[in-house]
Amino acid sequence: MTSPTGSSLELDPYDAVVLLSFGGPEGPDEVMPFLRRVTAGRGIPDERLADVAHHYELFGGKSPINDQCRQLRAALESELQRRGSDVPVLWGNRNGAPFLVDTLRRAYDDGARRVVAITTSAYASYSSCRQYREDIAAALQELREEGRPIVVDKIRQYATHPSFARANLRLVTEAVRGCGQPDDARLRVAFVTHSIPEGMADTSGPGDGEGNLYEHQHDELAHVILDEAGITLDRDLSGALVYCSRSGPPSQPWLEPDINDYLREQAAQGVTDVVVAPIGFVSDHMEVRFDLDTEAAQTAQELGLRMTRVPTVGVDPEFVGGLVDLVDERSRQARGERCQMPAWPGEAMPPVCRPGCCPNLREAKPAACGSD
Repeated sequence: MTSPTGSSLELDPYDAVVLLSFGGPEGPDEVMPFLRRVTAGRGIPDERLADVAHHYELFGGKSPINDQCRQLRAALESELQRRGSDVPVLWGNRNGAPFLVDTLRRAYDDGARRVVAITTSAYASYSSCRQYREDIAAALQELREEGRPIVVDKIRQYATHPSFARANLRLVTEAVRGCGQPDDARLRVAFVTHSIPEGMADTSGPGDGEGNLYEHQHDELAHVILDEAGITLDRDLSGALVYCSRSGPPSQPWLEPDINDYLREQAAQGVTDVVVAPIGFVSDHMEVRFDLDTEAAQTAQELGLRMTRVPTVGVDPEFVGGLVDLVDERSRQARGERCQMPAWPGEAMPPVCRPGCCPNLREAKPAACGSD
C-alpha cells in the first residue's frame, strides 16, 4: 500500500526494522542452556527444568519459534518491498541466538543509527511488553559502552490493532463453520492465552490504578469475535477465556482456568465440540504445539470431545500488513507528524509505556529504550 499520492512508503528516520522475539533452542544440546537463560535468577533447579525440556524432546529438541520468526521476517520484508521500501528487516531474540545485542551490533557496524522494533507479543503485561523494553535498554547500554550508540524505538502493542483483530476473527469464524456443529448448546469456543501470575496481571494496567489490562484486552477481543462471527447470542455460554503454560511454584496463584480443566468441565455439561482459538499467541510456537496440539488434544480425545484448533495469525497477509502499518505509524510519530492510531476493539496502546505500567515484580530494571 503506497501513500495517497502514490509515493513509496517512507520510514525515515529509521535505517532498519528489527523483529524482536523470545528465542528458542535449535537442537537438543541447546535445550537446557536455553531454559537456564529463561529462568535465570529464579532459583529453579535443573530437575524441574528437565520436565520442561521433555516438551522440546518431543519435537527433536528444537523449538518451532525460530523458523516462524524467519518466516515472519521474510513476510515483513516482502510487504515493505511491495510498498516501495528497501529498509531491511533484522531479527534478534531475548533468550537464544541471534541475540538482540548481536543483531544491533551488526546493524550499527553496517551503518544503522536508528531502528524500529516489532515484538512478537501483542498484549500488555510485564513479560509481553515491558520486559522487551528492558531487553532493548540492556542491549543499548552494552553497545554504548562499546562506542556504538544506536537508538531503538518500538511500535505500540497491537492487541487492539484492527488487523490483529480481523485476522483472528476470520480464522475463528472459518474454524467454527468448518467444525460442522449446528447446535450452539453443544459448541464452545475456548480463547486461549499464556497464563501469567495474578500479581503480574493485576499490574498490567497503564499505571493509574487500572490494573489487569492483560485479561481485559483478551476478553474484549474474544467478545468481539463472538459477536462479529454471530456464533451465538449468548456469548457467556458460547465462549470463554482460558489459559495454558502455567509455571512457577504451586503456592503462587496464576490466571485460571487451565485449558484442560475447561475441557473437562465442558464435557461434563454435554458439550461435544470445542473450537480452541489461541488468540494470545502470534505463531504456533511451543506453547501452542505442546500445550494445545499435544496435551489439550489428548485431554479432548480422552473426554470424547471433538477439538478444532484455530491457526495463529502467523504470516497471515492482513496481520503482516498491519505490522507494517504500525511501523509506518511509528515513523510518522518519530518525524513529528500527526497520524491516526486505529484501534478495534478498545483503545490504541501508546508507543511509549506510561510511568508505572507493567512493573517488574521481581526487581527493578531499566525500562527505557532509545528515544522512548
